[in-house]
Amino acid sequence: MTDTEQRTKETELAKAYEFHDIEQRWHQAWLDSKTFQGCMEEGKDSFSIVIPPPNVTGVLHIGHALNNTLQDILVRYRRMQGLNVLWVPGTDHAGIATQNVVERHLTAEGKDRHQIGREKFIERVWTWRRESGGQIINQLKRLGCSCDWDRERFTMDEGLSKAVVKVFTTLYDQGLIYKGDYIINWCPRCHTALSDLEVEHEPTAGKLYRIRYPYADGSGFLVVATTRPETMLGDTAVAVHPEDERYNAMPGQQVILPLVNRAIPIVFDAHVEKEFGTGALKVTPAHDLNDFEIGRRHDLPLISVMDKNGVMNEQAGKYQGLDRFVCRKQIVADLEEQGLLDGIEEYEHGVGNCYRCHTVVEPQLSKQWFVSIKPLAEKAIAAVKNGDIRLHPKSWENTYFDWMNNIRDWCISRQIWWGHQIPAWTCSDCGELIVRDQEPVDCPKCQGEKLVRETDVLDTWFSSALWPFSTLGWPDQTRELDFFYPTSVLITSFDILFFWVARMIMMGTHFMGEVPFRDVYLHALVRDAHGQKMSKSKGNVMDPLLVMDKYGTDAFRFTLTAFAAQGRDIKISEDRIEGYRHFINKIWNASRFALMHLDDGSARLVDQDIKEFSMANQWILSRTSHTIREVQVALDSFQFNEVASLIYQFIWREFCDWYLEWIKPALYGESIAAKAETRSVLLTVLEVTLKLLHPIAPFITEEIWHALPGKRATIMLEAYPKPDTAWESLQVESATNLLMGVIGGIRNIRSEMQIHPSASINALLVCADAAKNDTLRRHAASITGMTKVKDFDVRASGECPKGAASFIFEDIAIFVPMQGLIDIDRELEKLGRERDKIMVQLERIEGKLGNVKFMSNAPAEVVAKEQEKLDGFRATIAKIDENISRLQELNG
Repeated sequence: MTDTEQRTKETELAKAYEFHDIEQRWHQAWLDSKTFQGCMEEGKDSFSIVIPPPNVTGVLHIGHALNNTLQDILVRYRRMQGLNVLWVPGTDHAGIATQNVVERHLTAEGKDRHQIGREKFIERVWTWRRESGGQIINQLKRLGCSCDWDRERFTMDEGLSKAVVKVFTTLYDQGLIYKGDYIINWCPRCHTALSDLEVEHEPTAGKLYRIRYPYADGSGFLVVATTRPETMLGDTAVAVHPEDERYNAMPGQQVILPLVNRAIPIVFDAHVEKEFGTGALKVTPAHDLNDFEIGRRHDLPLISVMDKNGVMNEQAGKYQGLDRFVCRKQIVADLEEQGLLDGIEEYEHGVGNCYRCHTVVEPQLSKQWFVSIKPLAEKAIAAVKNGDIRLHPKSWENTYFDWMNNIRDWCISRQIWWGHQIPAWTCSDCGELIVRDQEPVDCPKCQGEKLVRETDVLDTWFSSALWPFSTLGWPDQTRELDFFYPTSVLITSFDILFFWVARMIMMGTHFMGEVPFRDVYLHALVRDAHGQKMSKSKGNVMDPLLVMDKYGTDAFRFTLTAFAAQGRDIKISEDRIEGYRHFINKIWNASRFALMHLDDGSARLVDQDIKEFSMANQWILSRTSHTIREVQVALDSFQFNEVASLIYQFIWREFCDWYLEWIKPALYGESIAAKAETRSVLLTVLEVTLKLLHPIAPFITEEIWHALPGKRATIMLEAYPKPDTAWESLQVESATNLLMGVIGGIRNIRSEMQIHPSASINALLVCADAAKNDTLRRHAASITGMTKVKDFDVRASGECPKGAASFIFEDIAIFVPMQGLIDIDRELEKLGRERDKIMVQLERIEGKLGNVKFMSNAPAEVVAKEQEKLDGFRATIAKIDENISRLQELNG
């Protein structure tokens, strides 16, 4: 075998892009070669990202796929720019979710966690994590994520646990963590406190009950309204607004609490909305946050009437033992019987549900651990205000400031077993509370040795808030922290801006004295093609793994990128992914064509003055340089959809549709110089194109890269392209655009008039611009070669020849005589038949959509589909009418 034959064999691409084999092969090669490992070279700038840690219980969903694709694009881009790059992967221990998974396993065995005890239960969770908890990590690898997998972290691993204890004890010592009575969001099903962000408020059809509270002096009654009458058993006051004239004579008055017959005061408080109802508010300090604050201001007693299961307790009197909702019905019945129910209204209001199990949350009084958050929030507000952190899109800033300025103390304790157990002990002898980073031997106050560990664990988001610096080794002062903190950018979904992002900013600025990242890109939700939120109940969930198996990972990644516009939800469908699968195939086929002409290895990259190159070669180099610049600007400003659009347009329209067609005469011609020049440009542009595309579509670009002439290392370590001003020429681009417009016009006439592709035609161009005419004449061969024009004429003036079809491009009139090319009468007859056929279908759908019964009973998606068909038929009729009109003009 000769050297040339060997080279041909090595550089030959298969006829079709078989992505399954290629993706598996390169995925393993990247892992084996440790190409993703973070670098720490002195003198280089650094770029780092920490992955938003998915729950250890999770599997890859469409949101993960979007989020991690966008991160990987930036990581691969910066790696190719030669920076020290680190992308830290990991998973979150997901306290409630993971405990629920393991508890379900125990239930299937006929056991519960209390039977086996805390220690054994934690062992079971760790066993589950080792056996089943790594699934999503493998799925992220399948997506092509170039994380440093040797640095994978877990929010419960030894290093992160050390950081959690350090932060907790430090905040406690600084007086920023405290334990106290507070109204918390309590889930009676999960048996744990929930932060405000973990409560999902759903509009719910309920009832508003108006209850009569008799005045203690017997002079009448006051009407109050409530949606939760069962809590009235814990009322300790009725509040009215101090400026409400209806109650000016009320100071010192009392009312009798119905059913309980306890006298309670009327208090004046500005929190009351005097315009709502009667302006009187029942105050239950142990079962409502706002009431709790009113109670604090007026020193009201706290009476809790429910236990942790949502069952009425001994304070509820005769209602003890009733479920809260059963109790509600009984109380309403008793009030009605005693004539104290003033009325019931239908009332829609927001009901808080547990974000995990969707049980209605019950505000309850409880001893909990809290972070005094305002001192931390002040620094986090300043970080965004002064530009140390930039939010993308910027429109999220107002929402961020509004939430941070009105922030409440953060309840960080959870009544579950799986998680970071709070490092606090209580002395059984004297009650002293001890918070230490190591287990104490005895009580520092009385030296007693009976110390009981706090059973609560920390909110999962507490450890996640430390993620940017704990994953880099803090509290130890590591080399990774020196190189990579602050991290460069965070990419995450907008819906965890407060759950996670704000808390990371607070913890980072407090403990590191520096922001945790410079830029935050908040992407929107991925929805189905109709803009509907994806859910299992709707049957519109898209499984990324199935999609990648069907269309290939690169096509999937490109689709996600193409629709990732800032601030807009992403509407995705398999049709769109299939469309980008065609784009990936287009790249493959274009590369196969190029390699046919590069297989002898003689082509060299362009490194000389190009002013004497053919216009096609000058044009593609100019467009290449401009595209590089535009792509870099878009990448640097997180305009991911613009990146995809620029690359798509360049590859499909400019490189494939135009350039490859234009250069065929040179590649197949006799001129050795023209052939060598064109091969050089072809190799150069193909290399640049693959590098531009690589961050979005890593698999196909790696495969083609290694098929190019010469011995090659991985494309991901190649230098990212830089624009070359020596290649750029607006004059050449303008002249080429002129030719493209004319060629497009002639092709349009061919298509509209349905002229057979092999038929030769004549073309007359009329344009008063002498410079344009000169360009058209000089490049007549390119025009005629691309359009099968036999006689080509350019004039400064002239009329439309009789029987000619026309097209206007800018100030150029293009005429193509139709004589001998088509039978106009026959074409008119054919179009008429086609129109009649489509009108039958159009009228049938119009009738269906005009049918009241159909419109009332048909699902919305069926109606939408029929409307879509109708719109399509109307567009087709309009096109046929346009063609008929055009042919009639030619005939007349």
